Amino acid sequence: MSHSTSANLPPAARRVPIAAVRLGEEAERLVLEVMRSGMLAQGPMVDRLERAFADVVGVPHAVAVSNGTVALTAALRSLGVGPGDEVVTTAFSFNATLNAILEVGAVARFADVRPDGTIDPESAAALAGPRTAALLPVHLYGRPAAMTELTALAERHGLALVEDAAQAHGASLRGRAAGSFGVGAFSLYGTKNVTCGEGGLVTTADAGVADRLRLLRNQGMRHRYEYETVGYNWRLTDLQAAVAVPQIARIPQITAARAANARVLTAGLADVPGLVLPAEPADGTHAWHQYTVRVTAGAAVTRDGLADALTRAGVGHGVYYPRVMFDHDCYREHPRVRADAVPRARELARQVLSLPVHPGLDDADLRWIVGTVREALGA
Repeated sequence: MSHSTSANLPPAARRVPIAAVRLGEEAERLVLEVMRSGMLAQGPMVDRLERAFADVVGVPHAVAVSNGTVALTAALRSLGVGPGDEVVTTAFSFNATLNAILEVGAVARFADVRPDGTIDPESAAALAGPRTAALLPVHLYGRPAAMTELTALAERHGLALVEDAAQAHGASLRGRAAGSFGVGAFSLYGTKNVTCGEGGLVTTADAGVADRLRLLRNQGMRHRYEYETVGYNWRLTDLQAAVAVPQIARIPQITAARAANARVLTAGLADVPGLVLPAEPADGTHAWHQYTVRVTAGAAVTRDGLADALTRAGVGHGVYYPRVMFDHDCYREHPRVRADAVPRARELARQVLSLPVHPGLDDADLRWIVGTVREALGA
């Protein structure tokens, strides 16, 4: 484990953040290289990022865009999803997933989730109908969704398949990387496992989809001032790509460090009553973007009580997410948002709490996290 700034502080002064960003000298060198080149907008560094990430995911094409929400929107648009179509997604995710569906003019339908928070394929299948055009599962917290069942569902109904892999860099299922089952949408936001502050990547094995993505992100131009379609400015800059490129090669090490920290947390918290812990999928790799526990009715305190104890102890934490996606005023009367019945997702929204698991933690940080949780829950 790497050294944390809190490692040598007395307990009263210890601060363990929920996320930490460390970029290293190679990122600094590449940023300076781009600055000195005079080519700050999309250029050769973006090309380098795309090639490297396509290799990681195991697909021929990765197309860089300006952020993760744009990646989702671009993926849907590139597949022809639009007005009159329905998209089946999970009810339990960050609202960028829903916003992208609405941005392309489609209707959002919401499947319930499994206990691990990922979309329930049976619930999704029950929503598939004549207007359904796409299935949009989320690899929540870095855990792959049930892609074998979901891929079969998409094939059975002739649906486009878009993977929201914003949190899943390095995740895999049955030897295949997240983002390789359908069209993958990744985020490079500031707290993601791979980051450049803001950015996104869309992955695909389909050359036609990749071509449409490149047109869409560049105002519909293949060549300057020759417009082939209505497009957008969805480009990533070379400066941002320079920050991300060195991290791509380190994805296996980043994932391994997060997994090692997750194992320590699990070992330390395994016997705490009422606390349900996350787990690696039996047939895949968890990216451990978040280590998310569930505080159930059998726990000594509520989820919010545990959050208060963590705050007092200086342990960063987060509730991802406090409501199902459509349970906000701006969506309740929206004509293209269907409030489907999702009892398990609503239950998770009352229970989930994420603990620090990032590579910047050291042994003392992990002991402090475990000790704080155990004390708060009387274990």
